[in-house]
Amino acid sequence: MAGKRKKPNSGRARGQLFSKRQLLEMRIAVLVTAVVLVGCGIALLIAHAVLPRGSAGGEVSAESATQAETQAVAETEAETEPPAEDTVIHLVAGGDINVTDKTVAAGAQASGYDYTEVFLDIMPVLASADLTVVNFEGNTVGTPYGSDTVSAPTELLDALKNAGVDLVQMANSKAIANGMTGLAATLEAISEAGMQSVGAYATNADFNRSGGYVIREVNGIRIAFVAFTKGMDGMGLSSGSESCVNVLYTDYNSTYQSVDTASITSILRNVQAAEPDITIALLHWGSEFNAQLSSSQETIRDLLLENGVSVILGTHSHYVQAVEYSAEDGTLIAYSLGDLLGDADKAGTNYSVLLNIEITKDGTTGAVSVTGYEYVPVYLDDQTESGGGIRILQVETGIESYENNSLSSISDEAYEGMLNALEKVNSRMG
Repeated sequence: MAGKRKKPNSGRARGQLFSKRQLLEMRIAVLVTAVVLVGCGIALLIAHAVLPRGSAGGEVSAESATQAETQAVAETEAETEPPAEDTVIHLVAGGDINVTDKTVAAGAQASGYDYTEVFLDIMPVLASADLTVVNFEGNTVGTPYGSDTVSAPTELLDALKNAGVDLVQMANSKAIANGMTGLAATLEAISEAGMQSVGAYATNADFNRSGGYVIREVNGIRIAFVAFTKGMDGMGLSSGSESCVNVLYTDYNSTYQSVDTASITSILRNVQAAEPDITIALLHWGSEFNAQLSSSQETIRDLLLENGVSVILGTHSHYVQAVEYSAEDGTLIAYSLGDLLGDADKAGTNYSVLLNIEITKDGTTGAVSVTGYEYVPVYLDDQTESGGGIRILQVETGIESYENNSLSSISDEAYEGMLNALEKVNSRMG
């Protein structure tokens, strides 16, 4: 018997072969796919909004990521790098070197002159500084030497150089004591000794070339030095040499009342054009044997500070006067340092100070200012009456040596003089 032929299965019949579980899983998969697609679309919209206009999305995104990463690394390195170190230098300033019969004789030897012993005790202070400056109140024009001519042997300049002096102020009372030829000879002798003069010039042309100042660079710090004098013992500069000495007053050869504002500011403008890091003014001013500050000195002080000067170092009075220091402004004014070498025959003139000024260049900002100072009291030990010479002694070490019996050459009189000097200097220095 023939069997019955089966009908072919329809599509519907085949669909009925999936179970309910399978159908549920299929629906879930479709839903997940839709959610993913929607999320991608949102991400693309966000990326498009963040990326720069007109840039290809993928390329800019990679570049931006690289830049962000580089910036982050740089910031991290900057945070971990130590700050740049400050640069600190020291300037030592001494007072007047007076050329007199007694000071010339202090270096007299059987075979000539040698002033090494005069400066031996203070040599460690002078030589340890980055720069050292003194005021040389005399000339070197040969014999006769002494008070009448204020001429000193050139060996005195050699001793100053060997002791550590770098710059010599020549704008002072004795600059033209032997005329313009005497000034020129002295400037040449200073140069030959290996030092640099400040404030005086052999010719007007020399002044014009210099601008009235000198610049010394130490450890990357450019220091401008200017020097001025109140006058030259009543003497005037001759025609054709009007600029050979920097002066503070228009009436510098008479009453010292009219401050030469035009000349002072002209030189300071020259200094500013050279863009130094700091400017130091060496002033031969005030009245001899008088510690009182005059109104014109106040005017000069303010004028200098207003025109870029940060340090004023005074001489001429033969006395030690006050120091004014402003840590906030980075400025210092020493009205008078006293006589570093002189006759010491008047009360208050047998001691002075070596001023040690700290100058700092900020490693981050590059700003340069005075950041502190110290002073070393020194005493003129005059042994000429006993057949000796003049020695400049450090007061504190001299006192200590005497009290410990380690320096027998200090007399009782010198010891008492150093005690008095220490008291007076400390009271004036604050």
